[in-house]
Amino acid sequence: MSDRLKNTNTISNEEVIDDLTKDLEFLNAEESTANNVINPESTIEDFMNSGGDAQTTDIPYTEEYDKDDKTSDYRAESDKDESDTDSIDEESLKDAELDLTDDQREERRVKAESLKNEGNEAFKIGEYEKSVEKYTEGLRICPLQFEQQRSILYCNRSAAKMKLEKYKRAIKDCTKAIELDEKYLKAYNRRAQSYEATEKFDECLVDYKKILEIDPGHKEAQAAVIRLPPLIEEKNEKLKKEMLGKLKDLGNMILKPFGLSTDNFQMEQDPESKGYKINFKQ
Repeated sequence: MSDRLKNTNTISNEEVIDDLTKDLEFLNAEESTANNVINPESTIEDFMNSGGDAQTTDIPYTEEYDKDDKTSDYRAESDKDESDTDSIDEESLKDAELDLTDDQREERRVKAESLKNEGNEAFKIGEYEKSVEKYTEGLRICPLQFEQQRSILYCNRSAAKMKLEKYKRAIKDCTKAIELDEKYLKAYNRRAQSYEATEKFDECLVDYKKILEIDPGHKEAQAAVIRLPPLIEEKNEKLKKEMLGKLKDLGNMILKPFGLSTDNFQMEQDPESKGYKINFKQ
């Protein structure tokens, strides 16, 4: 395994597959070299010397006017590799607030509330980019001490980003909202919807289960915990087949110069020890 994955705490199945099979394309290129084909009797040294080096439609509305959270249209991920222009530098915000009086903090809170309302109005008429801008302005001025208000701003902004199909960024905003309010149902729900839109079904299921801990009667979460497990199993089976297929291709590339293939090796499970042994057949 590469050093990159060794130093990573959370590794997805897709990353493991890519890491294990990253040299496969290179080996495919090497296959076209005529000198790579040697006799089965050849040794590894002969092979190496011959030059064959083996290398949402209905996104929930904002805090004031949404009661039925529904997202039925999970479209393809469209987050672009662009600079995050709506990031919030909380350290700078904290420094800027040090010398503010209570009145000045309240004045900023009121201004942030006004910006939130402007964002809500823009959202209602489908101006999602503008609503993101207004919520961002609110977050950049709202004092950090008003955690509930900031949580709502993050959650509202996530709804606008979902409408723009920027699901990865919506997930980040929902996570910030939850950090500020760990029982914020709407934030969990929107994050779950965004996870599902990006086919992160395991994370999606975790959020829906959390929703049911807070609100056992939540209909969407109740349906999700039944619907998601088969999707998770199907995705895992697909990843497993993809990984085994790529590893088999990789093995065939390495064995081909010796007149062998992975078909020459069979794995048999010991019924007692449950371990495996590999048998070679010509």
